[in-house]
Amino acid sequence: MDLESLHNYCLSLKGSEESQPFGPENIVLKVKNKIFGIIALNDPLSINLKCDPEKALELREQFSFVQPGYHMNKKHWNTIILEDIVTDRLVKEWIDHSYKLIVNSLSSKEQKELHAL
Repeated sequence: MDLESLHNYCLSLKGSEESQPFGPENIVLKVKNKIFGIIALNDPLSINLKCDPEKALELREQFSFVQPGYHMNKKHWNTIILEDIVTDRLVKEWIDHSYKLIVNSLSSKEQKELHAL
């Protein structure tokens, strides 16, 4: 998945927005001011995504391009190195998982506001 497709997909999720609080080399993706992803604009391109802890370990064992979250809580975050062997379907599935974890952690009021968008 290239940067443009990755960026556009993340921003297509309801209520998602971006910022660059860590400088121009990272795009932080949030929903209701909570981070669900960080795109690192280095070579190779990568994205940090929140993940269920058990699933995070399984993915790291199964795929060499899935690593413990760089500069993140390694129990809850994975870094996905976006190599040619990673399918767009998998990346989107993992983005959706991260997004849903964050949405589910929102207060019921915030969830209602999000669903009203």
